[in-house]
Amino acid sequence: MLNLLGMGLFFSWSVCRYGGDMQGFWPVIDQNVFFFFNGWLGENLAFRYVVAFTNLRVFDTISFLSMLAIFGWHYRKMDKAGRRWMLCMGVVILLTAVIGKQFDLAWNVERPSPTMFFTDLGTPVLRVSELTGWPAKDWSSSSFPGDHGMCLLIFCFYMLRYFGWRTFMAGLMVVVLFSLPRVMSGAHWFTDIAVGAASVNLIVLSWMLLTPASDKIIAWLMKKMHWQMLS
Repeated sequence: MLNLLGMGLFFSWSVCRYGGDMQGFWPVIDQNVFFFFNGWLGENLAFRYVVAFTNLRVFDTISFLSMLAIFGWHYRKMDKAGRRWMLCMGVVILLTAVIGKQFDLAWNVERPSPTMFFTDLGTPVLRVSELTGWPAKDWSSSSFPGDHGMCLLIFCFYMLRYFGWRTFMAGLMVVVLFSLPRVMSGAHWFTDIAVGAASVNLIVLSWMLLTPASDKIIAWLMKKMHWQMLS
């Protein structure tokens, strides 16, 4: 069912028309979200510098460390066998991200970020890197799907599957905190995450987490390393 939902979500976006005359449900949302935040960049100095800071490359490191902190919080509470199990789970999370990336490559969707898209149309837009002089990410020749958001969502739902709702909510905060800045700067469209990352994850995670697949791969890794499985 979730596979069909993911494919339907992607199809609903793929039939929309992007151009000088934005037509369809998703293009209108994308345009409105972009110009809402782009207008704020010119009106609010504090917002401008917050967006600039959260789109620096170093902020990507902070997002990784945030995920590592959530993972590590559970890791330190485990015994030796539990820690080995978590290491194998970490490998499976990475494997899931690689599988998700293959969908990106198979779909072969190339579209520029909204800043580049509207600039090419001759529409004046603000770029936070130019407004602040900081090397913030606000431009991309290919922004779909949102790889950053896709990987964060994968981590988030693995936390839900194995550690419950409280850890999921912590992971969800990381998703919002580290995905939204890309949308606010114009480096990504809203649908890069809401459609691109979401549709990939609906397909991939339904197979990995709603079937015994992830458990079996973890067990296989534990067996290969001659580690004892958790009872």
